[in-house]
Amino acid sequence: MPTSTGMTTAHFVAYIIFMVVSLPVIYVRPHKLQYFFYGSAATILTFEIVILIWSLATMGDSGLGGTISSGNSSHTSGWMIAFGIVSTMGSIAAGILNQNDYARFAKKPRDAILGQCFAFPFYAISCSVIGIIVTAATQERFDGAKWNLPDLLGAIIEHGGSRSRAAAFFGGLALVVSQIGFDLAATFPQYINIRRGGYLTALISAACNPWKLVNTATTFLAVLSSYSVFLGPMVGLMISSYFVINRLKIKVEDLFVGNSQSIYWYTYGVNWRAALAWVCGTTPSLPGFVSQVNPSIKVPIGLTHLYYICFLTGLAISAAVYVTLHYLFPVRSVRQFVESAPPARVLMREYRERWDEGVEFDTDIFQDRPKT
Repeated sequence: MPTSTGMTTAHFVAYIIFMVVSLPVIYVRPHKLQYFFYGSAATILTFEIVILIWSLATMGDSGLGGTISSGNSSHTSGWMIAFGIVSTMGSIAAGILNQNDYARFAKKPRDAILGQCFAFPFYAISCSVIGIIVTAATQERFDGAKWNLPDLLGAIIEHGGSRSRAAAFFGGLALVVSQIGFDLAATFPQYINIRRGGYLTALISAACNPWKLVNTATTFLAVLSSYSVFLGPMVGLMISSYFVINRLKIKVEDLFVGNSQSIYWYTYGVNWRAALAWVCGTTPSLPGFVSQVNPSIKVPIGLTHLYYICFLTGLAISAAVYVTLHYLFPVRSVRQFVESAPPARVLMREYRERWDEGVEFDTDIFQDRPKT
C-alpha cells in the first residue's frame, strides 16, 4: 500500500481480520460478557508480565540502552513528566465523565471511590512502567525503540525463529482479546441500542484511520492529550455545577422532563453558560495542541507548556467561568430549588428511600400525556 496510508498491506489485512472477529462479539449483550471480560483482563495481565520478564532476561550486555537516560535538563524533564501525567489523565477522561457507569453498580457510594482510587493509578502506572522497560530492553536488538506493541511483535517475528513466531502469535491474540469491545450507545437510544451502536461504530471506524493514531509514540501521546484538551473542561463543568452551583442537590425527577417544566431546561433546552465556559477552558490549549500535532507550526514556548498541563488548566478555567456566569446570570428555578431543598444528605436519603421502596417519579404530568 502507498506510504501515505500509514500502514502496509499486511497491517490492513490484519485490521480487517480483527474487525471481522469483533462482529460476533458485538452481537452479544454486555451483561452476558462478564466472564469474557474477566478472562480478557487476566489475559492481558499475563501477557504484560511475560513480555516484561522475557525482555529483561534476554536483553544481554546492552542493558536498557538510551531510552532511559538522564540526558535532558531538569527543567525539560519536569515539563515532560507533567505532559505524561496529563496524557494519562486524558486517557481516562472519558471514564471520568461517564462515572455513573461505574458508580451505579456500587452498593454504597464509598465503594466506588475506594475501588477506583486503587485501580486507576495502579493500572496506569504499571502499564506505563512495563512499556518503558520493555522498549528500553529491546531497542538495541531491534534497531530502535519499538513503542508500539504490534511493531514489537513484528520485530520478534522478523528476528526470531519458529518459537518467536509462536510467541508473537499468542501475544497478538492477547491483544486482540483485550481490545474487543463496543461503545455503549447513549445517543438516540430510541433508535440506536447497544447492539446497533456497536455495529455502527465498527462500520465507520475505518473513516478516522485508526492505524495512524498509534503509528508512533508521539502521535499516540498527541491523541491521548487531545482528550485532555477537550474533556478536561467538561470535567470542570461537572464538578463546579454539582458542588458549587447545585450544592450537591439534584432534583432527580426533573432530569427526565424534556420541556420547559424542568428546572434544568435553561434556554430552550441549552445551558449557554456551560458552552461558553467550555470554549474558554479549551481555547488556551489549542495553539500548543496544534503545534504538537503539526510540528511545522511554531508557537511560543509558554503556550506549549500551557498545553502540557491542559487538563488542569482547562478544568480550572472552565469551572471558574461557569460559576461566574451562573452568579452573573442565575437560573431562577435552579436557585430556588437549591435554596429551598433540605440539606444534601437529607435529600439524597429521601431519593434513596423512594428508590428502595419502588416509588415512581411522577413525570407524566410534565410530558403532556396520560399515564399508562
